[in-house]
Amino acid sequence: MVFDFFGVLTFNMVEVISGFEDREKIRRGTFLRAWADERGQELFRRLELGEISQADWNAGFAALMGVASENLLARYLHDAFPAHLVLKVAKEARAAGVRTAVVSNSLGQEPYNPYAGFDLAGSFDEVVLSAEHGVRKPDPAIFELVLDRLGLRPGECLFVDDSEVNLVAAQRLGFSTLHALDERVVAAQLRGALGLPDL
Repeated sequence: MVFDFFGVLTFNMVEVISGFEDREKIRRGTFLRAWADERGQELFRRLELGEISQADWNAGFAALMGVASENLLARYLHDAFPAHLVLKVAKEARAAGVRTAVVSNSLGQEPYNPYAGFDLAGSFDEVVLSAEHGVRKPDPAIFELVLDRLGLRPGECLFVDDSEVNLVAAQRLGFSTLHALDERVVAAQLRGALGLPDL
């Protein structure tokens, strides 16, 4: 089982973004308009590949939204709390002998580490963060990297992500996929697929 991080092992990112906009007292949709802007897309791409720092992203993305840049990434991800139900399934699956991995388009770890408190290294067999390898989803190379680390073929793996673009890329390689939009629904579907008892 291969899991995306943001929006799968954390709260739904639509809710995270809405919470951010409300705290900042900016109009709903401001973040997604900046994200859809070519400049916003490039800032995310470069951060996820490790080409720029969080400080660079903070400054650039803040300018697109018209907000303060200080510690912007931490402010944005303030509500990206653990999706405990999904994390519990992953833990139980691993205990039952299922190989598990996380593949994340990472957003850097300094000065703000969004993975802190999740103990990914201790909870999953493999953790692949895009910035550490200079490759990001949906590039097939990042999926091939995690397959190599797990010692498995695509047809032996289920990939869980909240992005349809990433799911399509995984499907083309032969993964089974699950579109993650709701923590409770995803946890129940994973339990059903694995034959794990309901909570």
